Amino acid sequence: MESRTRDEDHDGSARARGTEAHEAGTPGTRVPGTSGTRVPEADEARIREVLAARLPGHRAGTVTPLGEGEDNSAYEVGGELVVRFAKEPDPVLRAALVEREARLLAVVADVSPLPVPEPRFTDPERGCLAYPTLAGVPLLGLPGSRRAAYAGAVGTVLGGLLGALHAVPAERVDGLVEEDGTAPSEWLDEAAELYPALAGELPAACHEAVRAFLGTPPPDGGHRPVLSHNDLGIEHVLVDPGTGAVTGVVDWSDAALVDPAYDFGLLYRDLGPDALEAALSAYGPSGARLRERAVFYGSCRVFEDLAYGIETGREVYVGKCLVATEWLFPG
Repeated sequence: MESRTRDEDHDGSARARGTEAHEAGTPGTRVPGTSGTRVPEADEARIREVLAARLPGHRAGTVTPLGEGEDNSAYEVGGELVVRFAKEPDPVLRAALVEREARLLAVVADVSPLPVPEPRFTDPERGCLAYPTLAGVPLLGLPGSRRAAYAGAVGTVLGGLLGALHAVPAERVDGLVEEDGTAPSEWLDEAAELYPALAGELPAACHEAVRAFLGTPPPDGGHRPVLSHNDLGIEHVLVDPGTGAVTGVVDWSDAALVDPAYDFGLLYRDLGPDALEAALSAYGPSGARLRERAVFYGSCRVFEDLAYGIETGREVYVGKCLVATEWLFPG
């Protein structure tokens, strides 16, 4: 199975001050190393051109790079607006992608109990979406002790979000998202492929549990796919750093019709069992039926996150994954 690629140019921005997550910076969800980076003249000219065309009279402030991935590049303008450009070279497909994403974000904003990016304008011909920044900092950027303290409350709020998303009729997002039909066996195979190269990074006490997990048949599928974020890691959850209150959820580019347990699994991977139980409880009576698959998905997906952290030198990913082995693979 081919690993899902990570994109670091997210669908929103946080006023993240002093954090070290891969999207943290000031202001905006920022990739480390971009703070203070000069925007190339051609990029800045393109941004100011689209702003002049779509927001006549808008006084554009300083342009700051937020991040760049395989699919998009994103910039913050004046500390108040995120401007993102798709990299798709085919102009017809690029315009269609922008228009589809804007329509999806409108649906999400309509049902979400939390703030999400809402386009201020689109320029499909230029492959551009722009939206106001969102308050808060990425939860990933907070110290582990504070993430642990906030875990239960965050889980409760995100369980409510997932409940709202999963209740959206599939026909309402027809043509806006695809079905992610990755089978549990494929996730397990990917984890097994990644494990040998990562074994030296993992705590010795967890290896027996890891091998037992990789040798256990995956849970049955047979679920009805639902609309979900499909990448609800804590790098995409914005919080008030002082209180832990969730202030928004960003990066909806992977949203899909998917197993309803999948995003619960990422929550379990990143925040642990207390967050999972709180989320399942907030989700409603059917939440308990998702627990087994959620634990399975969280255990599979930690390997990809760890590999990503090692390959990119992002210690915040490595650190959170190693901590997670305490509940994913207890010795």
